[in-house]
Amino acid sequence: MYNINNIIKENTELITLLEIINSLKLKDCWLCAGTIRNYIWDYLSNKNSFTSINLSDIDVIFFDENISYEQTIAIEDKIKKQYPQYNWEIKNQYYMNIHSPNTEKYTSSKDAVSKFPEKCTAIAARLDNNQDLELFTPYGIEDLINFKISPTPHYSSDKKRQIVYNERIKKKNWINVWPNLSIELL
Repeated sequence: MYNINNIIKENTELITLLEIINSLKLKDCWLCAGTIRNYIWDYLSNKNSFTSINLSDIDVIFFDENISYEQTIAIEDKIKKQYPQYNWEIKNQYYMNIHSPNTEKYTSSKDAVSKFPEKCTAIAARLDNNQDLELFTPYGIEDLINFKISPTPHYSSDKKRQIVYNERIKKKNWINVWPNLSIELL
C-alpha cells in the first residue's frame, strides 16, 4: 500500500509549495486537486514528477466569507508576481459552488473538496500549526493509486452534474498522459 503522506513529503518542491501556501495565512487553506493528483500519478508512473508540478495549475483553495471575489483575485495576482514559476489558481470556496450545477453554498474547504467531480481529484494537503502534513481524502486513495477516475457521490447524484462530469473527462483527456487510467463515465 502506498503512503501518500510520504510520497508528498519526499518531494521538496511540493513541501515548498505547502510552505508558501501556509505563509498566506488564509482561512481553511489547502493545496488540492490536480496538483496533487497529477504528481501522484506521475510518481506512480515513474515519470518526471517535477514536470507535472511546473505544468499543472497550483490549485489552492480557502474558505473565508469575509474575503470578496475581487480580493481573491488580488491575492492570486500577488502570489503570481512573487512566485511566477508556478501557474497559481487560488479560489475562495465561499463562492465556488456556482460552478457546480444545483449545488448549495459550501460550508468549508473540506465540504468543497468532497464535492469535486472525481474521487481521485478529491484530495487536499496543507501544513498544520506544527508544520506537519495534513491530508484530506474524503473518498480514500484507492481511485488515486489505482489510476481510476470515477465520480464523487455529489456528481453522480444529479443529471446536470453528470453531464458536467462527462464533458470534463472528455476535455481533460488524461488518458493521453496516463494510458493506464480506467475511466467511469455516467
